[in-house]
Amino acid sequence: MPSATPNGAVPAEVSATTASGEPFLRNAWYVAAWGAEVREGELFHRTILGEPVLLYRKRNGTPVALGNRCPHRFAPLHLGKLRGDVVECGYHGLQFDGTGACIHNPHGGGALPRAARVRLYPLIERYSALWIWMGDPERANPEVLPVFDFLAPEDWFVGTGQMLVGANYELENDNIMDLSHIEFMHPLFATEAVRRGKTQSAQEGDTVWSRRFITEDELNPFLMQAFQIPAGQLADRWLDVRWNAPALMALYTGGVVSGRPRSDGVEVPSAHLFTPETQSSTHYFYAMSFPRAMGPAGEKVAKEQVEVLRGPFEREDKPMIEAVGRNMNGAAFWSLQPVLLAGDAAAVKVRRVLAQLIEAERQAAP
Repeated sequence: MPSATPNGAVPAEVSATTASGEPFLRNAWYVAAWGAEVREGELFHRTILGEPVLLYRKRNGTPVALGNRCPHRFAPLHLGKLRGDVVECGYHGLQFDGTGACIHNPHGGGALPRAARVRLYPLIERYSALWIWMGDPERANPEVLPVFDFLAPEDWFVGTGQMLVGANYELENDNIMDLSHIEFMHPLFATEAVRRGKTQSAQEGDTVWSRRFITEDELNPFLMQAFQIPAGQLADRWLDVRWNAPALMALYTGGVVSGRPRSDGVEVPSAHLFTPETQSSTHYFYAMSFPRAMGPAGEKVAKEQVEVLRGPFEREDKPMIEAVGRNMNGAAFWSLQPVLLAGDAAAVKVRRVLAQLIEAERQAAP
C-alpha cells in the first residue's frame, strides 16, 4: 500500500492513477437481476450502465435481454406486452423476437423497416443470477465469469436481496474491501476486537483479496449463535473478501473457538455484487448461503439471515455511502486527496486495477 505524505494526502503517483473518461468497464459480466426476479410471462426492466434493458423469459424458461427502447418513437418496451416469445411495443404495435429483430409491423402493409431492431445483450443464468454483458458481444465468454459456487442453488440454499443505492459503484467497492467500518456502523456485527485485527491485502492477477483475522474476540449473542461459539468462550474470526472486476465480491465470514484451527469453525459465505445503474446510482445485489446438507432448516435460515442483513444495509450502509457521494459533489475520488489508513490497502489496489482495465479497454476500442 502506498504511504501517505507527511500531511496525510495521497502521494502524487497514486492520485495520478485515474480512469479514462469512460466511467464503466463494458467487457465484463454484471448482474442484471436475480433469476427469481424475472418470471415467465412478464416483462422486467432495469437501467444498467446508463442503458435501458428489458428482461424476460421465453416459454421454455430461457432468459433474454434486449434494449428497452423501441426504434420507432423510443417507447419503453416494458410498457408493451409479451406475446409468447415476442415483445409487442405498447405504443404502435411493432413486435420483436428474442434476437431483437422486428418480425411484425401492423402499419403500411406490413413492410419491415431495416433499422427496426433492438439490441440483443449476451445473457447467462448462473449462480442464482442473470448476468449481462454490456460490451462487445463477440467477447462475451462465460468462462471469465468469477466463480460463486456458494450461490449455486443445486448445492446451497441461497437467500437473496437487492436495493438501489444513490452513489457511484466504486464507493461500494471501497466499503466492502475495508470492513473496519463495521465497528462503528454495524452494532449487529461489531466488537472492539475488529479494530485490532490483523489485515492483509493481496493481488493475484486482476483479483484482489482483503483479509482480516481477529483473535480472542468476545462475541455478542448474534455472532455467537452464527459461529456456534459456546457461552463464555472467546473466538477467533475472519473476514476474507475476494474482489473481481468490476464490482463482484465474495465475503467469507467465519469463527471458531479461540486457538482452534479454522477448519473446526463455521464459515458463512455471502455475495456482494454491484451493478452501476448510472454514474451516481448502483444496484446492490446481496446473498447469503447455507449448504443443502442442512436440510429444510437451511432454507429457512437462508431466508431469515438475508432479511437480518437487509436492516443494516438499508439503515446503516446505504445512508452513509449516499452521504459520501453527495459530499464529494461530483469530484473525482483521487482529486480530493483522500487520506489513507492502514485498512485502505485492498481498496487502493482495487481502484488501480479497475482504472487499468478501463483504460486498456479504451485504448483497444476502434
